[in-house]
Amino acid sequence: MKKNNIQMVDLMSQYSKIKNEIDRNIISSIESGRFVNGPIVKEFSENLSDYLNVKNVIPCANGTDALQIAFMALDLKPGDEIICPSWTYIATAEAAAILGIRVVFCDIDLDTFNTTADLIEPHITEYTKAIVPVHLYGQSCDMEPIIKLAENYNLKIIEDNAQAIGCKYSFPNGKIKFTGTLGHIGTTSFYPSKNLGCYGDGGAIFTDDNDLADRIRMIVNHGEKIKYHHEIIGCNSRLDSIQAEILNVKLNYLDEYNSNRQIMANNYNLAFKDIDEIKIPKIISSSEHVYHQYTLRVLNGKRDQVKNYLNDLGIPTMIYYPIPIHKQKPYRNNQILENTDILSKEVISIPIHTELENSNQDYIIDKVVKFFV
Repeated sequence: MKKNNIQMVDLMSQYSKIKNEIDRNIISSIESGRFVNGPIVKEFSENLSDYLNVKNVIPCANGTDALQIAFMALDLKPGDEIICPSWTYIATAEAAAILGIRVVFCDIDLDTFNTTADLIEPHITEYTKAIVPVHLYGQSCDMEPIIKLAENYNLKIIEDNAQAIGCKYSFPNGKIKFTGTLGHIGTTSFYPSKNLGCYGDGGAIFTDDNDLADRIRMIVNHGEKIKYHHEIIGCNSRLDSIQAEILNVKLNYLDEYNSNRQIMANNYNLAFKDIDEIKIPKIISSSEHVYHQYTLRVLNGKRDQVKNYLNDLGIPTMIYYPIPIHKQKPYRNNQILENTDILSKEVISIPIHTELENSNQDYIIDKVVKFFV
């Protein structure tokens, strides 16, 4: 079976398909002379707001800033506590810790890789101010119970939606909303490898609360609403116009990109579902999955063997994440997060992206299956 060069992410092939649109928009932005907070940033913000059906989208410089700004907007102070999973990228905790906020880690479900209300609640104390659910790998947390939990304890919800843009969540009453618009504030990253990514750094914050949105808009721009009138402490975190041009084009393709990822994931699921030593991603009934990553659990201590075997065959893999946050030096503690520790030894992500050729996916499937049979 012949294979071409297989990549975890193939941004150049994606670019080649939309090159004319991207190039035209970038040139237009340069010729406008408006490089920061230009009209195109406002246009992209409005387009993403319409797509997500959320009242306010405030672009910023990156996804980590988006989280930090969300904490600042809620006026969280040193000594306040937020609860988030240890099974996530470091930015989720880092953005809080840099403000002196105490990060309390919770465990995650073994099959969905996401945290749940039952795993969050034991960590709530009198100092807890917010819950930060992470919609990991492209699937929503089960948010209805988390929202009820937050209401019961008068807590805010800040969604880390960096990996699940375009994912829909269905409430028991039939209402459907996008992840990132379910809590008080949602955040996302436009890092190039994301389902909706730019060609540099970028991020955004979402909220239906207009007062919060006004505060966020000031924070991202040095705390000012009127130029040189600084009302609150802010920072400099703005999306540049060229990145907004790129995102404006790619937003038109987001549903197509996510749909293609779902087709590829289904191919993997069908191929691997009967292999006893593999667990395929579990999808909860209330959520879609947009497969920012296709992540398997490899049982019986064979994960690293599989990784080396695939790499030798020219199939790239990644481990998201080899070391949970609660075991990283700045955050190390004595917590026992059983499921998190298990997953750090079992998970492996294999290529899934919009430019993955069918022949290459067939090759990947063939080699994975042959390892176990």
